[in-house]
Amino acid sequence: QISWTPLLLLGYLFYLLLGAMVFQLLEKQTETHFRDQFQLEKLNLLQNYTCLDRQALEKFVQVLMEAWEKGVSPEGNSTNPSNWDFSNSFFFAGTVVTTIGYGNLSPSTVAGQIFCVFYALFGVPLNLAFLNQLGKGLNAHLLSLERWVQKPGRAQVVQTLAVAIFLTTGTLLFLVFPPLVFSYVEGWSYGEGFYFTFITLSTIGFGDYVVGTNPNKHYIPVYRSLTAVWIVFGLAWLALVFNVGADLMEKFLQLKWHKSDLSLAEGATIKLEDEPEQPRIHIPS
Repeated sequence: QISWTPLLLLGYLFYLLLGAMVFQLLEKQTETHFRDQFQLEKLNLLQNYTCLDRQALEKFVQVLMEAWEKGVSPEGNSTNPSNWDFSNSFFFAGTVVTTIGYGNLSPSTVAGQIFCVFYALFGVPLNLAFLNQLGKGLNAHLLSLERWVQKPGRAQVVQTLAVAIFLTTGTLLFLVFPPLVFSYVEGWSYGEGFYFTFITLSTIGFGDYVVGTNPNKHYIPVYRSLTAVWIVFGLAWLALVFNVGADLMEKFLQLKWHKSDLSLAEGATIKLEDEPEQPRIHIPS
């Protein structure tokens, strides 16, 4: 089963690349149209309304909401980077198959929406299979390390040490260092970067913080693509951590239930032993 890992990795990467190209093809032209239309509306409002009244303000708010629904940021101008360039499309494809779904960007064309449904229909199982296979690979390395150790006492120590190294390394790579990068690039505080990191890797994805969306910042083209790769491997690591936590909880609860059952059984036995024998009533025939 482990021999399928490289092929699955290539298939997974090809699927993300395919989704990025299709989303870019279906959405970028429509986004450009809405971006230009929005800039024209802003220019007309600034020229025609020197002092906005209530009706003009309501109209402007409606224009803002329509632009936001189409994924166009009200800030900046028409020279802002496209939300549907290849890097952003790749990032969006990753959020679809990983079920994060920030909600700040979504297909606006009927063709894009239909493709998104079928893309997720096959992409989500593919993503789960990939994460499962990646988890099996990590478990295989841990089992190999355990077999390498012969003495039982030493095996327990090495196994504990391996788990500690796995947790420490993953915490540094996926939870501690990335917020430093996001704080530097996005201008967030470290707490905000850490919050975004965990909310993303846990697939909660509120959408209140999303990388690469500030129109006043210039991002390198591969920034969001690299973030998508970080998300995939971070998901695999955090999923294993969640599985370990779930197993520990189940064992803890089973131990508690077992102790409770033993206490009830012992209490019932003691109660039966302490109860005096009831006198028997003989009914004469």
